[in-house]
Amino acid sequence: MRIPFIAGNWKMFKTVHEAVLFVKELRSAVKDVSDVEIAVAPPFTAVHAVAEAARNTNIGVAAQDLYFEREGAFTGEVSPTMIKEAGAEYAIIGHSERRRLFGETDAIVNRKTMAAVAAGLTPIVCIGETLEERERNETLAILDRQIKDGLDQVSATQLAEIVIAYEPVWAIGTGRTATAAQAGEAHAHIRKRLRQWFGADAADACHVIYGGSVKPDNIRELIAEADVDGALVGGASLEVKSFTEIVTRSRRGAV
Repeated sequence: MRIPFIAGNWKMFKTVHEAVLFVKELRSAVKDVSDVEIAVAPPFTAVHAVAEAARNTNIGVAAQDLYFEREGAFTGEVSPTMIKEAGAEYAIIGHSERRRLFGETDAIVNRKTMAAVAAGLTPIVCIGETLEERERNETLAILDRQIKDGLDQVSATQLAEIVIAYEPVWAIGTGRTATAAQAGEAHAHIRKRLRQWFGADAADACHVIYGGSVKPDNIRELIAEADVDGALVGGASLEVKSFTEIVTRSRRGAV
């Protein structure tokens, strides 16, 4: 049984000092939560300090991105090895903002995913359609392409350890959220494709989480969908109180 996975993506927020204070407060708030996997994704500058603050707790650390080369003349980039050494366990790959603002393609997502796996990091691979694509009824075709191309050469064993985040681009930071039914439909389709292409065991082990204006007041309805295994939380992960509420309300059987 997949236990819920809740990750907070802080984007370009929080200094090192602010990030450490957040984790110290969060670790007290969630110390008794054993039935939800928890992770936070600070900016690169705070990854090491956050990992130290989260050491020996139930809070994992993710990088928000990585580059697919181990080292080289790539000014401004950070390699999977560097991220791993800094203390991260996860890396967010192909977030809609990376695709939209920085031109990342499915091929780049694939290279980053394979590099993360090779370095011993768990990729959180983001997929999802734009509003225009949804209005043209292309959602499922877009998801198929992003899964097929983004996870090309990933083995069934590797897929079982990967996290896939379905984030409809039109719901990122807009306050608009896919309804639980819309999220459930997309997640069920993703799971069906994973079964087809990677086998039932890998598909059933893989976490498929939802991202897009997740808040304390909608997480219960989302997590109640059979194939929604958690959430990639943006704005609501910047406050300890709201992020803690999302974690606790995502527990199976939470009331």
